Amino acid sequence: MKIIVPMAGRGSRLRPHTLTIPKPLLPVGGKPIVQRLVEDITKTCDEKVDEIAFIIGDFGKEVEDNLVAVANNLGAKGSIYYQEEALGTAHAILCAKESLKGKVVVAFADTLFKANFQLNSDADGIIWVNQIDDPRSFGVVKLNENNIITDFVEKPQHFVSDLAIIGIYFFKDGENLKTELQYLIDNNIKEKGEFQLTNALENMKRKGVKFVPGKVEEWLDCGNYKATVYTNQRILEFDKDSIKTEPTLSNSNSSIIQPCYIGKNVSITNSVIGPHVSIGDNVQIKQSIITNTIIQSNSTIENSNIKNSMIGNHTKIYQQQQELSVGDYSELY
Repeated sequence: MKIIVPMAGRGSRLRPHTLTIPKPLLPVGGKPIVQRLVEDITKTCDEKVDEIAFIIGDFGKEVEDNLVAVANNLGAKGSIYYQEEALGTAHAILCAKESLKGKVVVAFADTLFKANFQLNSDADGIIWVNQIDDPRSFGVVKLNENNIITDFVEKPQHFVSDLAIIGIYFFKDGENLKTELQYLIDNNIKEKGEFQLTNALENMKRKGVKFVPGKVEEWLDCGNYKATVYTNQRILEFDKDSIKTEPTLSNSNSSIIQPCYIGKNVSITNSVIGPHVSIGDNVQIKQSIITNTIIQSNSTIENSNIKNSMIGNHTKIYQQQQELSVGDYSELY
């Protein structure tokens, strides 16, 4: 089994946080989004994952080494591929064509999920979906009476279905997928100006491949900072029984309301933290109240009341009483 993770996007809706860090490496609940994603998928597979291929932009060697380490820690080979130009989902996946062999899971690295299922590797293909109120910004599927997918529709502006594709797919035959993706590129078949995976899925379906829906209990988006903060809240709730307090925490006259994640070498003085706060390594907090917030590493917060916020690395926040979305190396007084 191989996992293919396209993650070369710029993450423009999450700026300023993605100006210095690729979106899939932003932390929720103390772990990068992409690490949580591949860990969750690995748990659902009923056979060994032997390779995890990451499709990235020019993220630098340190990021590449971290991604390979994520794969190695799951007992898999880590591979790096590059998408130099944003030409759509089909093009992104095809950048890892050397790894499109055998059974393949494709998972786009801007979404997390909560589910209690096992991967049915006997199916030709599985498309994971979630029922939503407004499907106009998503690809959706239509089903027949036998629960087989009959249509893939990209971002419908008129209602055809409320089952949105969440960005996780299983293919029993990765080489067949590669052939259909290459067909789109070779024949310049685009939709809304890009090479779309849904067009390849439609071609496969017409040739007899049967896709069935997989459903999740909860779909967690990380598209913008408010959605990411909410995802952090839900992840902390899911993990609350397994979160451990680092022995390096310095807690002076402060209250921590669980669930919270607190990294290494954190100092908290005369403050109230939580619930639903994630704090990175080497953070100092004094005389502050912080709830439902992500604070990344090497930051300082003093005399502030902050909630529903996302704060970057190496920031300094003083005397703030508001919701914040602050990128790396920022200072607010």
